[in-house]
Amino acid sequence: MTENDFTIDLNETFEHLPKAPIVEAVIHWRARSENELDPDDLLPALKDHLPDYPDSQPQHKIEMQAQVGPRGESAQSHSSRWHGFLFKSEDKLHVAQFTRNGFVFSRLAPYQQWECFEAEALRLWQIYAKLTKPSEIQQLGVRFINRISPVELSNLGEYLVSPPKCPGQLRLPLQEFMHQDKFDVPGHPYCLNVIQTIQPPTQTAGFGLILDIDVTTTQSIQREDEILKVRLREMRWLKDKAFFTILNPAAIDRFKE
Repeated sequence: MTENDFTIDLNETFEHLPKAPIVEAVIHWRARSENELDPDDLLPALKDHLPDYPDSQPQHKIEMQAQVGPRGESAQSHSSRWHGFLFKSEDKLHVAQFTRNGFVFSRLAPYQQWECFEAEALRLWQIYAKLTKPSEIQQLGVRFINRISPVELSNLGEYLVSPPKCPGQLRLPLQEFMHQDKFDVPGHPYCLNVIQTIQPPTQTAGFGLILDIDVTTTQSIQREDEILKVRLREMRWLKDKAFFTILNPAAIDRFKE
């Protein structure tokens, strides 16, 4: 550790928000299968392990190829190949993607609490690891997508500590807003990616403020459960720290009971 290293304080706690604006919570693993995956064998094996995820469908990846003919003319062709399977729980709130290159677990709104979310993600990850035998985890990620609605574009300062501003003396009304920051975490193998943007109004809701927080590892990690749990604890702290730092306290009060 050096004086410039960032401190991850796992003793710091953050207030539970019963009305948190989370529309999707994700834990994603990039861990390529060491087994030769046959979809005809993998699908029944997954169904045996996932009786509580009755809805399943194959996933395919489309690959584009550019070709040059004998007379120099160009053409494009595309092909589709099997990439994995997507499973949904009976209530459609849990989504699990088992692919050639990794595993993704999502919880849709209403989000409950981290402990339940993490436990289910780890349970399904163990199923993926058992069937595919990855030698290591190339990348681990924790991503939370929040939507605060309705908001007024002229009052984003009520929600964001650093709201968008019109440059100079123009004083023009804001129409759209999209801001992305990517940060290293000195002294730790993590990267923090934050997207703040506005979602246009719909027939049932006004403008929505999107706060997308994604924490990913920058080094591969071993598959040991204890190492994985430590990484997830630290990544959870980083995403919580970002959330409570980016939003104004008055805005956060809206998500309490």
